[in-house]
Amino acid sequence: MTVTNDLIARSNRLGAEPHITNYAGGNTSAKGTEIDPVTGEQVELLWVKGSGGDLGTLAEKGLAVLRLDRMRALVNVYPGLDREDEMVAAFDYCLHGTGGAAPSIDTAMHGLVDAAHVDHLHPDAGIAIATAKDGDKLTKKIFGEKVVWVPWRRPGFQLGLDIAAIKAANPQAIGCILGGHGITAWADTSAQCEKNSRWIIDTAQAYLDAKGKKAPFGRERKGFGALPAEERRAKAAALAPTIRGLASHDRPMVGHFSDDPRVLDFLASAKAPALAELGTSCPDHFLRTKVKPLLLDLPAGASVEASIQRLTELHERYRADYTAYYEKHADADSPAIRGADPLIVLIPGVGMFSFGANKQTARVAGEFYLNAINVMRGAESVSTYTPISDAEKFRIEYWALEEAKLARMPQPKSHATRVAFVTGAASGIGKAIATRLAAEGACVVIADLDLAKAQAAAAELGSTDVAIGVQVNVTDEAQIAKGIQDAVLAFGGIDIVVNNAGLSLSKPLLETTEADWDLQHDVMAKGSFLVSKAAARVLIDQGLGGDVIYISSKNSVFAGPNNIAYSAAKADQAHQVRLLAVELGEHGIKVNGINPDGVVRGSGIFAAGWGANRAKTYGIEEEKLGEFYAQRTILKREVLPDHVANAVAVLTGPELSHTTGLHIPVDAGVAAAFLR
Repeated sequence: MTVTNDLIARSNRLGAEPHITNYAGGNTSAKGTEIDPVTGEQVELLWVKGSGGDLGTLAEKGLAVLRLDRMRALVNVYPGLDREDEMVAAFDYCLHGTGGAAPSIDTAMHGLVDAAHVDHLHPDAGIAIATAKDGDKLTKKIFGEKVVWVPWRRPGFQLGLDIAAIKAANPQAIGCILGGHGITAWADTSAQCEKNSRWIIDTAQAYLDAKGKKAPFGRERKGFGALPAEERRAKAAALAPTIRGLASHDRPMVGHFSDDPRVLDFLASAKAPALAELGTSCPDHFLRTKVKPLLLDLPAGASVEASIQRLTELHERYRADYTAYYEKHADADSPAIRGADPLIVLIPGVGMFSFGANKQTARVAGEFYLNAINVMRGAESVSTYTPISDAEKFRIEYWALEEAKLARMPQPKSHATRVAFVTGAASGIGKAIATRLAAEGACVVIADLDLAKAQAAAAELGSTDVAIGVQVNVTDEAQIAKGIQDAVLAFGGIDIVVNNAGLSLSKPLLETTEADWDLQHDVMAKGSFLVSKAAARVLIDQGLGGDVIYISSKNSVFAGPNNIAYSAAKADQAHQVRLLAVELGEHGIKVNGINPDGVVRGSGIFAAGWGANRAKTYGIEEEKLGEFYAQRTILKREVLPDHVANAVAVLTGPELSHTTGLHIPVDAGVAAAFLR
C-alpha cells in the first residue's frame, strides 16, 4: 500500500540521522482509507509507529493500525488529566485488523491532530530550543508564525488534545516545539511532512550556528583536557572493570566506552560539573541515561589508583542521592526503585562509559547522552539550559505505563550481561563455544591467531553488539594484554574466560624434538597461564565473580600412545584448574575444566594434520578416525565441537553456581580416563 510504503520510507530516512532523532525515539504516522473486510466499506485508518519501535529500522509489522472514528471518539470518554493513563488501554479497542505493534503513549498526538501525516522527533537542535530558559520567545523569534511553542506536558492523551487545539488555532503553522521535549510537524502529504520536519530542525540549527556563543560551555579547565589517544584508551581500560563493577552493584550490566571529541570537550569545560548535575530533559534521554550521570571530579592526569578511590566515593554519594530522589517523589502507587547505580560515568580526559542490560542498550545510552550534550551546548549557546524538573522526570521514569512496558520485555537468557573471552575461537571447538555462548545471550570476544578469521567468525554471530574479533597469540603477553584491553573497551569487562587455543604434534618420544615440546607447552600450558593471569586482573577488579574454563583433554589423565608433548601440556592445564580454583575462589571466580575425547569433525587440530598422524598410529584410514574413536567409548558416540560447547554453557550458567575445581569428561565414556 502506498500510504504505509511512504510512511515507512519517510520514517527510515528520518531515523537514519542521529541529529534528527534517537534510536527507538520519536514516532511518525499517516492517515488513509482501506476496505473494512467485515462491511466492505471504506474506513479511515491511522498507521503509527508502535510502542518500542525504531524509526530507522521500522517495517510494516512495527506499525499500530487504528480506526480513526473510534480513536477520535475517545475524546468523548476522556476522564481528564488525572486518569489519562487509562486511554492507552482504550487504544486497543480502536485497533483495525490483526497483528501489528501495540499503540504507544504518543498515539493521541498523531490521531487527534487534523493532518494526514505527523512526525514527532527528538532532534538535538529542536530540544536545545525546547530546553532553553526562554524557549517560548526563541521559538517566536526563530520561526515566526510557522512554529508554535507548547509548554512542557508529559506525553499522553492531553498532550494530543493540546497539539490538536494549537494546530486548529494556528492554520499557518507547520509544527510546534514541545517544551523540554522535542518537536512535532504535520502536513497533508508524506513528502511535505518530512520537508516540514527537516525545515524546523535545519532552521533551529542555523540559528544556533549563527547566533550561538562560540564557547557555550565556558573555558577549558586546566588539566581536564583530553589525554593523547593511546594514553586515553589505556587509562580507560584500566578503569573499566572497576567502573563496571560499580555500575553493576544492583544488577549486572554490559558496558560501552566512547571517547568522542564532543564528549571530551564537554568534560574539559568549566560548566561540565553544573550541567551534568542538572541532568537530561527529553524523556527518551533520561529513561536510558538516568536523570544524571556520575562525573569524576579529578583532572585527566590523576592516577588510576586515585581515580578508582574517588569513583568509589562518588558512587556511594550517587546511590544516596538517587535513593533520596526516589523517596522524595515516590508515593504508595509508585513502582519499586529499579536500582540506584549510574548508567553514565564520565571521566575527564578519558571519555564516557555507558551501561545497559546488553551491549546495544549500553551503546544507545551513550548515544543518548551525546545527544544530551549537543542539546546542552545548543541551549547554553543562546540561552540557559533549563531541563524539566526532577518531579516531572520521576513521573516519567516511574510511570506505571513505563513499568508495564518493561514488564512486557522478554525474560533474559541464561548468559545475558556476561562477556566471554574465548581463545582459538575462529574455528573448531572454540567457534562452537563462542556460538553457543552468544546464543545464550553473552557478548563474545573471538580471540584467535588469525585476525581476519576472528573477525569473520564474530561477524557470523551478529553485529559488534554481539561479538568482536581480536588477534591474540597466546604465547605473547603483549598481544594478550591488547586483546583483553579490546574486550574491556568493547563490553566493559570480562566474565568468562575460555582457554581453548591449542595444537598438537602426534609423535612418539624418540621423534619428539625440543621444539615440538616447547611449541605445545608454550601454546597450551604457558598460553593458558598468561591468558588466565591477564583476565584475572579484570575479574578481580570488577568484583562480580566469573568463570575460567580450560579445554583440557582426556589425555591429561589417559596415557595414549605417541603423544608425550601434547598429553603433558594438557596435564599441566588440568592442574592449573585446581590451583586457580583454590586461589581465585575468594573472589567468587570459579575455575573448571573440560576433558574431551578426540574431536575429529570440525576440529582445527585434526584438520591441521593431527588426524592423519593419529590414524597412522592406530593403523586406520583417516576418514574413519571419528568412527574409531566412537567405537572405543562406552556410549559408542562420536564427540563433536557442539558437545564441548554444551559443557561450557552449563559450567558457566546459573545451574552450577557452586561448582569449581571440577573436570567434566566429554568423551562418550572412556573408562581409562575416568577421574579418580
